Amino acid sequence: MAAIIELNNISFSAQNQIIVRDFSHQFDEGKTTALVGPSGGGKSTVLKLAAGLLIPTGGDVLFRGKSIARMNRKEALNFRKEGAVVFQDSALWANQDLHQILELPLRIHFPDMSKSDREQRIREVLKDVGYTKELSARPAMLSMGEQKLIAFARAMSCRPDLLFLDEWTESLDDTGARRLIDIVKHWQKDNKTILFVSHDFKIIKDLADYILMILGGRLFLKLTREEIVRDDDMARYIEKGIAS
Repeated sequence: MAAIIELNNISFSAQNQIIVRDFSHQFDEGKTTALVGPSGGGKSTVLKLAAGLLIPTGGDVLFRGKSIARMNRKEALNFRKEGAVVFQDSALWANQDLHQILELPLRIHFPDMSKSDREQRIREVLKDVGYTKELSARPAMLSMGEQKLIAFARAMSCRPDLLFLDEWTESLDDTGARRLIDIVKHWQKDNKTILFVSHDFKIIKDLADYILMILGGRLFLKLTREEIVRDDDMARYIEKGIAS
């Protein structure tokens, strides 16, 4: 099976602290991988490195065999179009209203798209995530859960094939979380590639084809969903590891 993202012996340091150490893994196209582990273990940093949001201090990250760090402007733009990120803190632009936030990716990646088509796409993604309020508001006026819905809708707007989701159901009530989980399941049927970080073992067990446990910035354990489904001891080990 072809790898869409490859992490080759990557390391990452910040403020004189090593956060990720000699991490290697190939993410298969069309599969869903959960990055798990205790808080502060480096899983969100690994996700951001895979998404090209951070440049490793050692090693290399490849997208379809091409180093992300050495992409030209056109290649980087195509990578951003094909991949989308939902951040743990939503990362909505504070000085933009919600409509501007949702419209900007379409303006960048589909410059020939008409205004009416952009409006239609925005309506579609908002309906999918279940957001029904006015778009003239700024992010500060929204609850954390509402911000997460807008962040998820923004990630959906360009219809990407590669998704990076960091604690994407956090701050949502059960109804909102269930809606986003159902969207991810629909993406899986469309063979999209998904990398996600979550502390929710039920979501991990429900969605992940592969589970990578990260401890101290290192890849500690690789598992398949089948391994944790059929091995209760391993399932309890993973659940305990993500709760700490």
